Formats: sequence, structure tokens, C-alpha cells
Amino acid sequence: MSTSGGSGVTVTFAGSGDAFGSGGRYQACIHLRGHADQDAVLMDCGATSLTALRSLRLDPGEIAAVFVSHLHGDHFGGLPFLILDGQFTHRTKPLTIAGPPGIARRLSEAMECLFPGSSAVSRRFRVDIVELAPGAAKTVADVQVTGWEVDHPSGAPALALRLGLGDRVIAYTGDTAWTDVLLEVAAGADLLIAEAYRMDKNIRYHLCHADLAARRHLLASGRIVLTHMGAEVLGRLDQVSFETAHDGLVLAI
Repeated sequence: MSTSGGSGVTVTFAGSGDAFGSGGRYQACIHLRGHADQDAVLMDCGATSLTALRSLRLDPGEIAAVFVSHLHGDHFGGLPFLILDGQFTHRTKPLTIAGPPGIARRLSEAMECLFPGSSAVSRRFRVDIVELAPGAAKTVADVQVTGWEVDHPSGAPALALRLGLGDRVIAYTGDTAWTDVLLEVAAGADLLIAEAYRMDKNIRYHLCHADLAARRHLLASGRIVLTHMGAEVLGRLDQVSFETAHDGLVLAI
């Protein structure tokens, strides 16, 4: 956890919703901007992400990298639109997509499904794909990233992510059932962003509020903010014992 003044990170929840638009929220899309000369990056890019970003006047063309937790449509389905938007707006800045093993093939398949012929077209900008092997640290767009495999089947290993931007650490559970690796992901992070799909009912492969509340004393991060909340949680926010995200929430970390 950072104890210095540092330059900080601005975290903007462009999309804080679940897969089904509960509460009228956009799907997962978290915009991170570090110090002034560091490019913006995203954690996850759900299918609604372009609309979410533009609603907040965040320029998709400034995004240097997208870190993808797993390969479900509400977390990576916006990538074909982001890439094609760059093509039609004459983007020249390279774009890096970093995510679980298998993301290169799945992204190509998604682009061909949605826009046949789009995966192989020549563009003015380079799209680089980085596959994140669980447990291995990499540097992508000046961000230090490590992924841990979690419990959420998506056709490829789902990852919890830990991103280092300057002297700040942002941790993210992605979607997962409780697993003790989340304690390692959270340890010493300035911010833990955690899904909480339900309040206390166990849903396979997802976290609920009760999972997190019972282990709050073990989650050694400076701050915890819940996201990816389903309709039940949104209807009981007065009973939630953590900070909660909403579309447009901006945090200075």
C-alpha cells in the first residue's frame, strides 16, 4: 500500500453494472489514469463500454491498453467496437489488449462474428495482444500487471488482476466465487474493486456481499469498493457495509 504522496491514480467507473443492465447500469468498464504523462488504461471492456466512456467524455482514442479479467461478453465484448472505433476515427496510437490465455483467438472470433472480415483488416494503428499467464507479472503500457486464476468458467482461465500504476496499486477481483487467492490480490493494495453480485445467497462462480463482509478483516487493502452488483444488492444498498460504485463515480487514489 502506498504511503507516499505520489502522483495518484484517478479511477472512473464508466460501467459498474452486471451482465444484465441491473439498475440501468453499463457493463464492466473501469478507466484508470495515472500521472500526467501516463496513458489511460481500462480494466475490462464490456459490450456497452464505448457508450459508457463517451457519456463521461472519456476519449476511447486515448486508451493505451485494456486489461481483461475474463472472456464473458459483459467484460470483453466491447473490444471489437473499441478497435473499429479506432479505425474509423483514424487512430494511430497502438492499442494493447492484455487478458487470459486464449484471448487472442476469442477476440478474433468475436470480431468475425459481429463484423465479418474485421479481424484481418489493415489499420493505421497496431493492436497487440498480451496473454497473461496466471501468476506471472508483466509490464504493459507502463503498468505492472499480475493475474491470479479465480473460480469463474468463461472458456479460458478467469483472472483477478493487480495493477501497479506509479506508486499506487489497484486490485480487482473480476467475477469469481470466493477463493483465498483474493487475499493475496488485495494485500497492500491502495484500492480493491470487488464484485458483489448478490447479498448473501451463494450463486455459483460469483461473490456475494456476505463473502466479503465475513472476511473484511483479512482483506488488507486501503479501500474496498463494490461493483457488478445485481438487482437485489442495488435494492438493499442501505444494508451494504462497503463503499459502492455507480456509473460515473470518480475516485482519487
